[in-house]
Amino acid sequence: MKIKVRVHPNSSKEKIIKINEKELEIWINKQAKNDKVNINLIKLLKNYFKKEVKLIFGFKSRNKIFEIK
Repeated sequence: MKIKVRVHPNSSKEKIIKINEKELEIWINKQAKNDKVNINLIKLLKNYFKKEVKLIFGFKSRNKIFEIK
């Protein structure tokens, strides 16, 4: 399953909002430097879905696509 994610880095709080079955909007408190956001997003999504998560598109973009196994 593939999930589209819109990321808001450097936020004061971390939260996940489900827009629909295939889209999420995530606020994360890490800065968009040195892949800190991507690493934290993978951890958040692993806890959210309780499954393996892989970033497949949007490594340097706010719009990302993750594969959930």
